[in-house]
Order: sequence, then structure tokens, then C-alpha cells
Amino acid sequence: MAVVRARLARRLARRIRGATIGPPDAGMTTAEYAIGTVAACAFAAILYRVVTSGTVSGALGELLDRALHAV
Repeated sequence: MAVVRARLARRLARRIRGATIGPPDAGMTTAEYAIGTVAACAFAAILYRVVTSGTVSGALGELLDRALHAV
């Protein structure tokens, strides 16, 4: 019985240690934040240009009209 308790205690200790320590590279550095922010802003600008273009804007308006008239 003592052997089983000792195994359980070791297993529990390993789990607690693993949950609190975490991986060595758990976060991003400042440079990674800067590159990620620039990439996100570029993606947002491209998406804005696509959504506000005449073709997409017309298609979205038509879809909205159809949805409202279906009710």
C-alpha cells in the first residue's frame, strides 16, 4: 500500500511541476509582437479594401436584401 501511495505522490508532483513551470518559450518577444502587429494590420487593410470594393459591396447588399425579404 505504501508503494502505491508513493507512486501516486510522485505522479501528482510531476503533474503539478509540469503545470506550473510550462514550456521554456511560453510567450512572444517584443520583435515577434511587432511583426505580428504589422502583419495583422496589413491583413486588415487588404480585407477592408476587398470588402469595400464595388463587387463585394454589391454582393453583400444583395445578400442582405434577400435575407430581409425572405422573412
